[in-house]
Amino acid sequence: MKIGWRKLGIANIVLSILGGGVVGLGVYTFNYADGASYLTNDSRVCTNCHVMQDNYNAWSKSSHHSVATCNDCHIPHDSLFEKLLTKSINGFNHSLAFTTQHFPEPIQITQRNRTIAEKSCRYCHSDITKAIDNPHNKDNSLSCIYCHSEVGH
Repeated sequence: MKIGWRKLGIANIVLSILGGGVVGLGVYTFNYADGASYLTNDSRVCTNCHVMQDNYNAWSKSSHHSVATCNDCHIPHDSLFEKLLTKSINGFNHSLAFTTQHFPEPIQITQRNRTIAEKSCRYCHSDITKAIDNPHNKDNSLSCIYCHSEVGH
């Protein structure tokens, strides 16, 4: 059965063209930004954005370099869903910031990502944090990141 252009209507044609343009632009942007690289665990990916180069250089000289990647500290350990959600949120926010060139320099961590990093410290260093939390931090007011803000990078 053939469907003629007239039967589809001009609105459907315009919507099809716009939809194709959006999908095409999305595919082009993903390819141009080397989007597939962000699905890996390679810390060099973080330097795709020039503002992260200093953080990467400092991390590569830190004690964490041999035991943790950027994802180990900045992506949740909870579940695959949480990992993908965080990568999606950060990917969108980073893409928007760098496309519009609207971001602080030096780069600043968001509260959501600060919470993730704090949980990561406690995940990897649970033997130490348990010893500190039990007698001294019953209300969970102590923050690893507050005192150790330069650790990692």
